[in-house]
Amino acid sequence: MSGFIDWLEDLNARDTRVRAVLRRSLAFDPGEHPPAYPYVEPFVKDEDRPWRREVHYLVAGLWAAHWREGRAGASQTFGRACAAQQLASGSASTERRFITLLDADGDQLPHRLRQMVALLKEQAIDFDDLLKKLLYWNDDQKRTQNAWAREFYRAMDQETESEAAAEEKSR
Repeated sequence: MSGFIDWLEDLNARDTRVRAVLRRSLAFDPGEHPPAYPYVEPFVKDEDRPWRREVHYLVAGLWAAHWREGRAGASQTFGRACAAQQLASGSASTERRFITLLDADGDQLPHRLRQMVALLKEQAIDFDDLLKKLLYWNDDQKRTQNAWAREFYRAMDQETESEAAAEEKSR
């Protein structure tokens, strides 16, 4: 599973059209854009569970849409990336969109994720972790959603505590 993004990176190094095709695939339901098949099917060819296949197609498209050459900085989990965007922008709309995403069902998820990833264009996202977490999106206990919420609010709290400590030192 963790080799999927490496697989895409390798394909991209050989032919940058890969990203264009995968970006275009986001306009369709995951797994419904035949030109994307050569880039995803070899990796998921033995997968018979529809949700797992759809998630691979979705993550491939999101990776392609978010890809930037020479992106600096270590990639971060999705919850942390959302918190970093919230802190960088200072806009409460990031948190609202994040909460809306966490409440999305499997049908709404592709649309909400596309919106959120577009908003996170300046953040480095760990797409291997994103894939791993999305595979469990429909878990009854909402482990992925809870993990992302914890990451988001812990990062927000750490920043608030850092700012308070800096303000205290300056007095």
